[in-house]
Amino acid sequence: MTDGVTIYVSDPDEAIERLAQLDSARRPSGPVLVATVGGEPVAALPLDGGPAIADPFQRTAALVSLLELRVAQMHARPSPGRVARLIVALRRGARVSAQPLPESK
Repeated sequence: MTDGVTIYVSDPDEAIERLAQLDSARRPSGPVLVATVGGEPVAALPLDGGPAIADPFQRTAALVSLLELRVAQMHARPSPGRVARLIVALRRGARVSAQPLPESK
């Protein structure tokens, strides 16, 4: 049976402190993006750009990459063209979805 992965933003707590100790790393000082497997944090990435911390006894390389990708998405700014198309679509009564709007050519 495979446990699911959950990703969430958190302030450093005791679980993140334990993870940092396992990784022989400093506890992050600000918010982190956390990956859990089976309810246990196995990797965390500070939102301020600090280094990732991860459980050295788990396979976490893919999870750290996933956290890095998600942080990059969180910090990305939509292009002005995409914002303008969204505003036009909303004015026309379109519903907003999680799907990106197609780029116009």
